[in-house]
Amino acid sequence: MEWTEIIMKVPSAQLEQAADMAQMAVDGGIYVEDYSHLEEEAREIAHIDLIDEELLAKDREHGLVHLYISPEENPKEALAFLRERCAGEGIDCEFSVESCAEEDWINNWKQYFHPIPVGEKLLIRPTWEEAYDPQGRTVLHLEPGLAFGTGTHETTRLCLELLEKYLKPGMSLLDVGCGSGILSVAGLLLGAEKAVGVDIDALAVKTAGENAQTNGVEEKFQGICGNLTDQVAGKYELVVANIVADIIILLTKDITRYLNPDSIYLMSGIIDTRVQEVRDALEPRFTILEERQEKGWFALAAKQKS
Repeated sequence: MEWTEIIMKVPSAQLEQAADMAQMAVDGGIYVEDYSHLEEEAREIAHIDLIDEELLAKDREHGLVHLYISPEENPKEALAFLRERCAGEGIDCEFSVESCAEEDWINNWKQYFHPIPVGEKLLIRPTWEEAYDPQGRTVLHLEPGLAFGTGTHETTRLCLELLEKYLKPGMSLLDVGCGSGILSVAGLLLGAEKAVGVDIDALAVKTAGENAQTNGVEEKFQGICGNLTDQVAGKYELVVANIVADIIILLTKDITRYLNPDSIYLMSGIIDTRVQEVRDALEPRFTILEERQEKGWFALAAKQKS
């Protein structure tokens, strides 16, 4: 069984931030290469003045973060997660993949992605799985492509659980950072009247539209390529944002422009070390209705204060 190595190349000043982001994507350890202070560290830590020529030739302006991912952990999902989260955090990151060809693991990981029951009503079914038992659940047929959102990551599952609980038939849904469109499509299948999915990545918006079509809800779905709510108009009964803490905090500043008094605001993708900052950002205008957590990830449901 061949593992995949993902290498993130980032400016040295952002290396610690990128390493923190990488740690969110894997259960195991990561390996960081940082040569930005090579001479100083050689003298102070190793107590040597003579440094190997190969080390001296290393890039001092950038660092590397190495992650190692088994096929069961879904390398494609990890890479999509990292790309989306780094873009959201403003980390200038280049990605490379080693150990096996990208076109191979894009397909090879599929053997480990099987239909997944989520919450009480949904079953996420990969489109290549022909034989499956719906188990009396609403089936969401999904081909994620290279966009984030398969239901295998804790952030997506937690958000789907909250969506299932708080969405009522006939609601309008705004999905900020829609990725594969899994939340938008799930909302429509659960009875939403319409869903608008927004993503800064044009490929993600295209994938979301294709998944809406696969599930027969394309007439109720609108995909928008844009930064957060820049291109959004109108008000919505339910807003979901499965992104990162910094972007949720930023979004929260003016999200009330898109909410009715009784609207519900769902947030996910929040690592445990940042959840208090999100709570603090919500406190002036929102009441937190519920929090859920899994493996260090938090999802919150909130409503405007009267």
